[in-house]
Amino acid sequence: MAKSILITGCSSGIGYDAAHGLAAKGWRVFATCRAQADVDRLIAEGLESFVLDYADEASITAAVAEVSRRTGGTLDALYNNGAFAIPGAVEDLPRGALREIFETNLFGYHDLTRQIIPMMRAQGHGRIINCSSVLGLVGMKFRGAYVATKFAMEGLTDVLRIEMAGTGIHIILIEPGPITSRIRENARPHVTKWIDWKNSARADEYAPLIERLFGEKYGLDPFELPARAVTAKLIHALESRRPRPRYYVTTPTYLMGFARRILPTRSLDWLITKG
Repeated sequence: MAKSILITGCSSGIGYDAAHGLAAKGWRVFATCRAQADVDRLIAEGLESFVLDYADEASITAAVAEVSRRTGGTLDALYNNGAFAIPGAVEDLPRGALREIFETNLFGYHDLTRQIIPMMRAQGHGRIINCSSVLGLVGMKFRGAYVATKFAMEGLTDVLRIEMAGTGIHIILIEPGPITSRIRENARPHVTKWIDWKNSARADEYAPLIERLFGEKYGLDPFELPARAVTAKLIHALESRRPRPRYYVTTPTYLMGFARRILPTRSLDWLITKG
């Protein structure tokens, strides 16, 4: 029988490539999205798809029930992937913005993971893979909200990995750097909703960020890789007999992971600022 995996955030980017890449390798893929229109598109492309919205607890519970119904109560792997960003200075982030981004980027991951673990415990094996980021290793200016969710995810995942030792359930982090995706486009409505940048004490500093987010044209990030680079690490995490706890993707993640271990805080701050 084909191994099965539930993947979130499959409408584009990392999740979309992972869903098609694993299906091509013979996995039974449940490719979920927040919007029904994206679900319909994936079904038309030959994938099994249904709605799963991290910000909606009922949606998560319904999606887990749907997986169980389709498989008879088993699931080999979960890939928590969907997330969004709210670019802006920390001093300009209202409480509601942080509440909203944590609901999706952390609490949704946690809720879905908790509901999947009993299935994996019953079958005696499983792999839970959380998509973090280089921004789960180091902070970066105007990325405070996203960084906070990824730092929190790193800690929660580390503890879960320790606690699940000996159960047959492997807990794994994938930490990409810049990957081709729609994260900029998807951030626009959240910036418009939450960041009053024109009245910020840092209004002048926002100009490059706003141009990058809302300009008609922008170039690739330095060292940016296509989503298939993440899929390649995901496949190793899923199919290796002894998967690593962490998988770095892109040169910046390797550099920042190394720098965080060896540099004093002030030196790391300087490197990030200049980089």
